[in-house]
Amino acid sequence: MIWLTALAGGLALMVAARNSMLAKQASSVAGTQAGVFEGHGDVGMVLHKGSVEYDATKRSYTIAGSGENMWFTGDAFQFVWKKVSGDVTLTADVSFLGKGVNEHRKAVLMIRQSLDADSPYADVALHGSGLTALQYREEKGSTTHEIQANISAPKQLRIEKRGAYFSLWLADKKGEFQLASGSARIALKEPFYAGIGVCSHDKDVVERAVFSNVELKSAEPAAAAASTVYSALEIITVASTDRRAIYVAPQRFEAPNWMPDGKILLFNRNGRIEKIPVTGGTPQIIDTGFATRCNNDHGFSPDGTQLVISDQSQEEHRSLVYVLPVGGGVPRRITQKSPSYWHGWSPDGKTLAFVGERNGDFDIYTIPAAGGDETQLTTAKGLDDGPEYSPDGKYIYFNSERTGHMQIWRMRADGSEQEQVTFGEENDWFPHISPNGQQMVFLTYDASVTGHPENKDVMLRMMPLKDKKITVLVKLFGGQGTMNVPSWSPDGRQFAFVSYQLVPKENVGK
Repeated sequence: MIWLTALAGGLALMVAARNSMLAKQASSVAGTQAGVFEGHGDVGMVLHKGSVEYDATKRSYTIAGSGENMWFTGDAFQFVWKKVSGDVTLTADVSFLGKGVNEHRKAVLMIRQSLDADSPYADVALHGSGLTALQYREEKGSTTHEIQANISAPKQLRIEKRGAYFSLWLADKKGEFQLASGSARIALKEPFYAGIGVCSHDKDVVERAVFSNVELKSAEPAAAAASTVYSALEIITVASTDRRAIYVAPQRFEAPNWMPDGKILLFNRNGRIEKIPVTGGTPQIIDTGFATRCNNDHGFSPDGTQLVISDQSQEEHRSLVYVLPVGGGVPRRITQKSPSYWHGWSPDGKTLAFVGERNGDFDIYTIPAAGGDETQLTTAKGLDDGPEYSPDGKYIYFNSERTGHMQIWRMRADGSEQEQVTFGEENDWFPHISPNGQQMVFLTYDASVTGHPENKDVMLRMMPLKDKKITVLVKLFGGQGTMNVPSWSPDGRQFAFVSYQLVPKENVGK
């Protein structure tokens, strides 16, 4: 009888312990339900189970998470979530607890297709080192990429989903949120998961972070008629296709060039030419004298001593090509006829290639950099545009619609041997050849798009000139102004471009 009593007592203790454990789990889940989320758990394989504690008075969540990483083709982390649909914004103040073991531990605001480890997603990730980035996986099982913000260790973060575009927002010193990156385009099916999470970036460690003032809201889609255009000057590393935001502003600016010294980027805004260090900072206007209506066709001489611009401030306000010292000064007129739009400078520094409208047709011309008579190189019906020299000076690459839609072509520098380079269904514009002459990056519109308008879903694609196998580097919102002119870095490892976003005016700064 004693053993039966002991057994009954042991069973009672076991049941009590089990009930206590279930009660704690229920309390944890109920705690998340009391906030804006409805569930939590570990995503992927972790050695140490994560947890979450909710403080209703502070609208804060303390999340403990393990996991080896959130990168490559799979993730491992603790995730607190809610199923949602439509456009949403998720905002929180985020801070880590303790010094931490790995500087790459992550606290994230995430929008995710599923709870599978290899799910498509986008997140705003704050690292232990202070690095902040919009990270994303476009398709299930594909590789993770990122767009790094040019701000370190922010306290207030936001991720926004508008349509298929995801963006990173950070609060300034006044507590007003500003766009801090370019956007990622990912097609998620409804419903999907929105939430917050922690990854220790060390499978043997548990890290903790506090998410306070958490707010998950529906967002209205941005209509072009009632929105502010944000521009993001970005640099992409070709090998990894990871991106870094250099400068973001609630204005339209366009067409970056990389100075031959590799330290400065150029772009145009409001008719002026501006420069900014590749590390970021405050742009400075270059003195271009009377030329105060510069468009997005500009660049540098091969030796880096001269700046070439296309400006429409004179005569009938039709674009003309000018050259001036790289540090600024009085422009020297090159083309006598208008409109003329510069696009390429020969490697030997002697010749400029440009697009000119003559007698109602847009064709490609060359002219001595010192000035002189222009030479017509193309005569095919339809628009020819975007001429750019190959690094060896033997070829000029350009885009032409002579086949019925826009494709990339090339010809000898004297205009002979014109041949088609791309043959797809899409419309391809503005070929830019890498400094080593091995790769070409170009802008691609959908087959339904006519011309090269702004504010469209576009891609930047790359084609090795030997095997001609085209790959997609970036899917973005842009078009006109994204990459009109030469934008490769001198070492050929990176190139620059501008992406755009339409943000409802009532949301700007909030």
